[in-house]
Amino acid sequence: MGERAVTNDFVKPAARRSSASRLPFDVPLLLIIASLLVIGLLMVYSTSLDASLRMGKEPTYLFTRQIMWVLLSIGLAVGLSYIDYHIYKPYVFWGLGIIIILLLVVLIRNDIRFNSSRALFEGSFQPSEFAKLGIILYLSFWLSSHRETMNLLSDGLFPLLLVVGVTAGMIVLQPDLSAAATVVVLGILLFFLAGGDLKKLLIFVVFVGGIGAIVVSISRTGQARISDYLSGLKDLTGSSYHVQRIYEAIIKGGVFGVGIGEADTKFTGLPLPHTDSIFAVIAEETGLVGAIFVMTLYVLLLWRGLVIARRAPDQLGALISFGLINWIALEALMNISVIVGLFPFTGNALPLISAGGSSMLATMGALGIVMNVARQGVAKETAERSQTSAIVDLRGRDRWRSVSGTNRYGNPEE
Repeated sequence: MGERAVTNDFVKPAARRSSASRLPFDVPLLLIIASLLVIGLLMVYSTSLDASLRMGKEPTYLFTRQIMWVLLSIGLAVGLSYIDYHIYKPYVFWGLGIIIILLLVVLIRNDIRFNSSRALFEGSFQPSEFAKLGIILYLSFWLSSHRETMNLLSDGLFPLLLVVGVTAGMIVLQPDLSAAATVVVLGILLFFLAGGDLKKLLIFVVFVGGIGAIVVSISRTGQARISDYLSGLKDLTGSSYHVQRIYEAIIKGGVFGVGIGEADTKFTGLPLPHTDSIFAVIAEETGLVGAIFVMTLYVLLLWRGLVIARRAPDQLGALISFGLINWIALEALMNISVIVGLFPFTGNALPLISAGGSSMLATMGALGIVMNVARQGVAKETAERSQTSAIVDLRGRDRWRSVSGTNRYGNPEE
């Protein structure tokens, strides 16, 4: 009886820790995602009334659609969180190929909306959003399986440049310079994280930088945005109309904001308040305090993604988690930096907050995959901890005896 009581006392705390570590999701990441989604729905409700009426729809049309997209994306994320990320290997090449074909279809159809051609199906589907997800998954699998040759020019760097270059080039032609820049930056980061040689990385950066400079120099959109940005640095009145209205919203917000739903710039000319400019409305309605809170959530999202990447069971999981979370953080950084005047205007959505189905589905799909990496990392740590605990338990309960073995005849010793 005494020995049994000691054994139970020893095992119970370990069992509790093991049970807690086997939760089917990463709790901090889930709370961060939920917070951003709630803020997003609140702000879309606040900003979409005027846009819905301009479309000839009911006042709640865009908000209702956003609820639908959020629910669909949550279902997608939950489903992907239970699918082993290793099984994507046979499909990532074909998936990226389909995305490139869709990007080509966008260019052929040339459905101009807001001075660019980015979407299909009446503007409801943007392949460029899924191109970012596709290129990260493809590069993660490619780099993890080409560790021996990735630093060779013919078998490593050139194929990498080709894939990234073709994808980014198709996006540039829309034109969507911010999405193309995101693809390129993520390619560089993943190559470095996978162990890429610094000299080859420098070649990558110089090549991409040169191509980027050429594209901006011949792109009317790029030239206009750079010119407006430089003029705004010298004098705020020289900024574009869009940027001036953004500054107006931020100044009106002050420290604590004018109150949820009380902003007026969204009704008096602020372009795209429910999508690209939604952070300006957040700053106006919740002030500096609310804006910092939202930025903190993105910083925490990045932190949690890096923790999951560090605990991933293999290099592939680390690359996928690192790439996907950094993509989301980079999108948020670009959007917020544009709003506060640090970057030239880019026109990208604020992840998990801006209205839009393509961005929401792609982002939540990515987070679902990251959740699966976290689940498998926890499962591996739990298995290793259980094995260690079993060894310690065996030695602790029978300290003065040797472990049973076999005698020279092969029979077990008592």
